[in-house]
Amino acid sequence: MPGPHGPSEPPNRWRTLDRDLKYIGRLETASAYVSRPLIAGSIAVAFILVAGGAAVAVGGRSDVVVLAVAAVLAGYMALNIGANDIGNTMGPAVGARAIGLGAALFAAAVAEAAGALISGHEVVATISGRLLLFDQPSESRQIIPVMIAALAAASLWINLAGWLRAPVSTTHAIVGAITGAGVSAAGLGAVDWPQIGMIAGAWVLSPLLGGGLAAGFLALVDTLISEREDKIAAAQRWLPMLMGVMAAVFSAYLLARALPAISVPTAFLLAGSVVVGAATWLISRPVVRKAAIGLENRRRSLRPLFGPSLVMASLLLCFAHGSNDVSNAIGPLVAIVEALELDQRDAGGPTWTILLGAAGLSVGLVLFGARLIRIVGSEITRLNPVRSWCVALSTAATVLLASAAGLPVSSTHIAVGGVFGVGFYREWRARGARPPRDSAAAPPEVTRRRLLVRRSHVLTILAAWVVTVPLCATFAGLLYFLASLVGLA
Repeated sequence: MPGPHGPSEPPNRWRTLDRDLKYIGRLETASAYVSRPLIAGSIAVAFILVAGGAAVAVGGRSDVVVLAVAAVLAGYMALNIGANDIGNTMGPAVGARAIGLGAALFAAAVAEAAGALISGHEVVATISGRLLLFDQPSESRQIIPVMIAALAAASLWINLAGWLRAPVSTTHAIVGAITGAGVSAAGLGAVDWPQIGMIAGAWVLSPLLGGGLAAGFLALVDTLISEREDKIAAAQRWLPMLMGVMAAVFSAYLLARALPAISVPTAFLLAGSVVVGAATWLISRPVVRKAAIGLENRRRSLRPLFGPSLVMASLLLCFAHGSNDVSNAIGPLVAIVEALELDQRDAGGPTWTILLGAAGLSVGLVLFGARLIRIVGSEITRLNPVRSWCVALSTAATVLLASAAGLPVSSTHIAVGGVFGVGFYREWRARGARPPRDSAAAPPEVTRRRLLVRRSHVLTILAAWVVTVPLCATFAGLLYFLASLVGLA
């Protein structure tokens, strides 16, 4: 009952109960926050164990212990690759706020799996059988402990690098580990050094190509859209056309890779890609036109217009990453499976190994990908949807070219190279070499001091790249040596 001066105070027991419930709620929130990493780790461990059991069930019953260990390590490696490389694929889009983190993780998981299944066989064949010269029948079984040591060394280093939030190259890690274990097993003559040299050359050229393409795409966007008098009208005209060209090129690649066993005429591929490109152009025109309603005629207004095309380019990049980097986990497993004579019919490995790699990439990026996604997305140079679109498209194009050639390249190298290319292009333009048409050029003494790329991150990432190959090679060689001492190799 209310008292003479308003509602009466609740009894002491109710105030005590409210206070206790508040404390319990805080405790539940804290427990959920603390247990979240444990839940992700438990799911990862369960996936690894299931991978080992499934490999034994599907792959055969000969040497089940060896096969189970190899599958467990391959699954562990795939998880680490997915966690480490998500920053390269979806980082630009998330950094530009074109897509949320949760949606980015889910979409990336689907695209990564599709790339691994459709276009991952060529690079898997390179990792599994073209780095070492173990051709004699007596050496066929020796490759098993070599690949196990390589998988263990590379996956542990990538896991450590992910914990340190360093975007290292998973390709560098596995190639260095295989080389080191091979040398430890049979000397320098066991390594196909010309093949290693070709891969190392691709490592040097691919980030330069990615950076050059990204800067070129940004210059193209500036010429066609950003520096026009009527920027919104130029975007409505050219952006759907750019999306159509992007869709046409990707569809041609996808048709060529998805139908390898069918003799498809070149005219059919061209016609199909033209149809897809034209459909994309027609669909995107009203979308861009609707998004442009009410926008002011300035550069900042272009950002929401590039959001859909950025997401499209990022998904293409995820597909390209899955097609190339699945080999880093599955290549050694395929070599072990072939040495066990479980399956030697497929040059790119039996289908179940590709499925294992695709699943591992997807699970790893969903569980742990948020750790590194902000480094590439926002901590090297400022990215908006326009610049991020240039980075994603240039990286995807470079990785797909390498996958078609069967070369295992570093998507980390290429993505960060693209980010640097965009940043250095902006620095060059800001110094007055090419000032924007819609703004007055700043005085030379001001533009000379304007640095748009954070040099500290350049040095950190380069150090991680330089250390990865010799460290993994040494670690894998040491693991093989220790295994041989106890009679396991």
